[in-house]
Order: sequence, then C-alpha cells, then structure tokens
Amino acid sequence: MSRYSISFQLYSSRLFPPIEAHLDYLAAVGYDAVELWLPAYETTTAEFRKRMDDAGLRCSGIHMPLAGLISEPKKFFDYAHALGTRILIPPYIPAAERSATADGWRRVGESLGKGAEAAGKEGLKVAWHNHDFEYHRLEDRSRPIDLLFEAAGPGVDFEIDIGWVTRGWADPAQELRRYADRITTIQLKDTAPAGTTVDEGWVPTGDGIIDWKSLYPLFDKTRADVLVVEHDNPSDWKALAKRSVDYIKALIA
Repeated sequence: MSRYSISFQLYSSRLFPPIEAHLDYLAAVGYDAVELWLPAYETTTAEFRKRMDDAGLRCSGIHMPLAGLISEPKKFFDYAHALGTRILIPPYIPAAERSATADGWRRVGESLGKGAEAAGKEGLKVAWHNHDFEYHRLEDRSRPIDLLFEAAGPGVDFEIDIGWVTRGWADPAQELRRYADRITTIQLKDTAPAGTTVDEGWVPTGDGIIDWKSLYPLFDKTRADVLVVEHDNPSDWKALAKRSVDYIKALIA
C-alpha cells in the first residue's frame, strides 16, 4: 500500500460553483482528501466539514493568507480544528508586497517561524507553499526561497509546488533533494511548454513537460505523505481531476 494520500486543491474548481457539490465526484474518482482555500471554508465551516465527512474525504490542509497567520492566527487555528486538519498553508505574497531585498525575505521567514511556534502550541503545523517568484534571484544572487526558510527555522514545513518550481526556471529534482527534510506535501502541478496560452498553460498531471517518473523516486526521500492536484484555471475541472488522479495512482502503484 502506498504511503501517499491523494488530495485535490479546491481552488482548481472555484470557477464552477457550488464547490460543495464537487466533493462526491472527487471521492468517486479516487481522491482521499481535499485541500481548501479561502473563502470556501470561511462562512459555513461546520456545514463544509459535514459535506466532506459525508463524501468520505478528509481535509489535508487549508490555504490561508500570511497576514492572517501574523495578525489573527487564532481565527485560522479554529478553522483548522473545525475542519479536521493540522496543516496551515500560507501560499502567496501579492506582487506589491514582495521585497526586492534579502532582508525583506528574511522578515517573511521570521513571521512564518513565529506563526509556526504559535500553531505548534495548538497541535498544528505551518507549511509554506511556493510560486515561481521565490526562485527569481535577487540583485545579490540570493534566492527568496532559501532566505525565507533559513530565517523561518526548522519548524516551518514546505508544500512544494512542482509546476511553479519549473516555471521559476529551477530544477525540481534539486529542490526535492535540497528541502527533503521540510517537504510534507507535494503538489503535482503540471505545465505545458512555455508560450502555451490555453488554460494559462497548465495541464492535468502527466499531460505536460514535467518528468514525473524521474521525480517520483525522490518523493520517498522527503517527509511527504500527501500528493495534491492543482490547476489554476482549467476549462474542464472534472477532466482535470480524473486524468490527474488516474495518472498519479499509476505512478505510485
């Protein structure tokens, strides 16, 4: 039996509401869990939990704003408890708030570390989720991703998004090795060749340019036990979900 559960990031199907109606389909095609994003779980948390339970799905983690971890952590700790997950995932910094300096990225890491310390007292974990911009070198040639984790300390985990690593012109194999001790969740996000405009260039897992067969042996070197499907803007979310889970199940069989 595989050590991995397979989760679907519901951000992927946000443009096809109501989100709650997607849960039964995801369970039927083979998912074990869903990963949540705001505002999907914010207004009807208890009802959403019941719908997950009824579908036989668990919550593998919740995406949340970094600002929320800093300014109102208890609110998101309560969401995590109510939804039955231990994993809080700040996934993004808006472009206007991204620092161009190493010190700015170190401050982000320090904030994550403080948030993780507070979360730990509640039995929760914090994991950073990357995009491409963390791999774009600063003027001093340092990388934001490295600065962030160094300042965060060992208490902050990593949900690595392989698609965004690839679009950041980094080597996914090297990043899996470099952060093996931090990686607790892996997003198997796939991308078409550069210049593809259909669906913003994202494709179901296995349909793109990423060599998953060569990367998969490296997954076992990490701490990850959850594999997540995500796509920023699919024209057919059901086809995305089915093609991706079928590919991943074959990959890890």
